[in-house]
Amino acid sequence: MNRNLLWPNYLCRSFLVNTVYSPLILAFSCTFILSCGEKKDNFKQDKSKSDPTVVDVIIASRESVSDKVEVNGTVVANEYAELRPEVSGLLTFLDVPEGKTIQKGTIIARINNADLAAQLEKSKVQLELAVKTEERLKKLIAISGVNQADYDVALNQVNSLKADMVYTQALIDKTIIRAPFTGIVGLRKVSAGTYVSPTTVIASMQQLNNLRIDFTVPEVYQSFVNKGSTVDVVIDQKGTVQKATIIATEPQINQSTRNITVRATLSGATFNPGSFAKVYLNAGAQKSSILIPTNCIIPESRNKKAVIVKDGKAVFVTIETGVRKADFVEVTKGINVGDSVVVSGVLFARPDAPVKVRAVKNLNTSAE
Repeated sequence: MNRNLLWPNYLCRSFLVNTVYSPLILAFSCTFILSCGEKKDNFKQDKSKSDPTVVDVIIASRESVSDKVEVNGTVVANEYAELRPEVSGLLTFLDVPEGKTIQKGTIIARINNADLAAQLEKSKVQLELAVKTEERLKKLIAISGVNQADYDVALNQVNSLKADMVYTQALIDKTIIRAPFTGIVGLRKVSAGTYVSPTTVIASMQQLNNLRIDFTVPEVYQSFVNKGSTVDVVIDQKGTVQKATIIATEPQINQSTRNITVRATLSGATFNPGSFAKVYLNAGAQKSSILIPTNCIIPESRNKKAVIVKDGKAVFVTIETGVRKADFVEVTKGINVGDSVVVSGVLFARPDAPVKVRAVKNLNTSAE
């Protein structure tokens, strides 16, 4: 059969098929697209639904606060000195009773001064002759036996030799190291026969009666560190509180830390110099304030924030703080009595995000 005759029939059948099934295909395609869009929207809606953050809170209330400032201090000896020679030379004598008390002026070490001693003896011999010459000319000038100028030269020679002897004796004194005050000698650093210089430390001395406490406080508390006032000091591990009396303050405020250095005396204490001390400064009367744990404060570049729960959501509030203790901070502004302050789960809370309160804690247990 001729294929050219069959071609029109094929075209007719294709036209009929397309005409019948096209609406069905189009309807199926629309249904598929709409169903995909509905699933996509449902997926977004389910993803946006997140579980609320679980947190613990405390109810803000007023607590009794003692405005005591806690600062670090150091125990300092009443007197302290490093024993060094004034001149260089060989140690010919050394007597350092380590750990014992010696009196002021006790000779601790000597440096070889044989040349200076010989120079002093020479000056003494010359002085004897010069004195005799001056006395002889003094008798002659009384009867006009010599000129006044000759007598003046002899007298000047006597005075010059006396000055030389004083200078030589001063050099000899520099070769002798004495205890500058009564105190306890530390450990010996050198041995006899060592060549020493002014930079060499032979030993150290400390006076342990009337120990002192050096500590620094912020400049805002400068009015509370007056001379004669007392502070509480804790040095030993038992927590024994001792009283110290302020004797002086540094007039210059440190420009880097904005702190002022204070010195106080401890009477009757037997601690070692250099020991760490906690100093408690009473900077005001007893008062009532809102306290929150330090771990629930969010520090920022210019302010501080805390999280409170309001209507089931996390609300970030800007706060101002006052007295700081080891575990708590006084809040002077930003939190009111009765607010629910988040103390755990702070890092997971988001502004205006839903939260779920797991437990209401008290102030003491929340800081643990």
